Amino acid sequence: MKAFTYERPATVQDAAKLAAERPNAKFIAGGTNLLDLMKLQIETPATLIDVNRLPLEKVEATQEGGLRIGALVRNSDLAAEPRVRKDYAVLAKALLAGASGQLRNKATTAGNLLQRTRCYYFYDTAMPCNKREPGSGCAAIGGFNRIMAVVGASDSCIATNPSDMAVAMRALDATVETMDPAGQTRRIPIADFHRLPGDTPQIETDLRKGEIITAVTLPKPVAGMHIYRKVRDRASYAFATVSVAAVIAGAEGGKPSAARLAFGGLAHKPWRVAEAEEALVRTGSADEAADAVLKGARGYGSNDFKIPLTRRTLRAVVAQATRA
Repeated sequence: MKAFTYERPATVQDAAKLAAERPNAKFIAGGTNLLDLMKLQIETPATLIDVNRLPLEKVEATQEGGLRIGALVRNSDLAAEPRVRKDYAVLAKALLAGASGQLRNKATTAGNLLQRTRCYYFYDTAMPCNKREPGSGCAAIGGFNRIMAVVGASDSCIATNPSDMAVAMRALDATVETMDPAGQTRRIPIADFHRLPGDTPQIETDLRKGEIITAVTLPKPVAGMHIYRKVRDRASYAFATVSVAAVIAGAEGGKPSAARLAFGGLAHKPWRVAEAEEALVRTGSADEAADAVLKGARGYGSNDFKIPLTRRTLRAVVAQATRA
């Protein structure tokens, strides 16, 4: 680990100013991802900005009937929050499916959104990686790519987003709130927060220089059965091979009256396709919905199995909603 300067700002705006003024500065809260990357010298920040003492730890009701989740709310606390368990159960289930109890006790809402890819080659500094070193190439293409993307990828990067929480928040139409160094706030729909790789896979989110996440807002609760199904290599402490966050209403014994479907493990960002939800409501067919989700899907060898696995996982989710 390389030497760095440590700062502990008193206000959110001060934190944003420091991040804008200092070259190669990083925010740190739980540090569950960043510290690992620093030990491997994948991340070598010159300044660490500790945000743990900022007043961003509340979960509050909004005037619109939704919920505002502070950026520093720990994953364990959010999963146990009564309003989340009651009204946003898919989020609680997704959080509890992530990592381990110890990590959930440290990991924060903002940090979870910002965690970086778990691509094997991103973590191996001896191998080329456009995300780590733009222009060096993508070793995963043509390499061992079992966990990699099958939709939304590019010739520059086929990595996947590792967050369970973000997949559920995508299904719930969450909004990410930020503050910049001037104290100006911004609201970013989670659909636009994470970026697809294109030619610039090193740019992973819509955040601007110095901008800090302050909260995530959920709209009014969505009626229906909340399901989070995660297919992984072991029962805990493993990233999703394929996951589905679903809110399905009125499906008991027939076609659903409404559906929201977001997928993890498939792309650089939580993957949600409106046409898939429309197909499920129109026909009740999980296969027709999967056709829309997987339109243009491509395997790269080791991950070819993800395409039929996505179909089977969605069928299981729809069957669970129908039996309820």
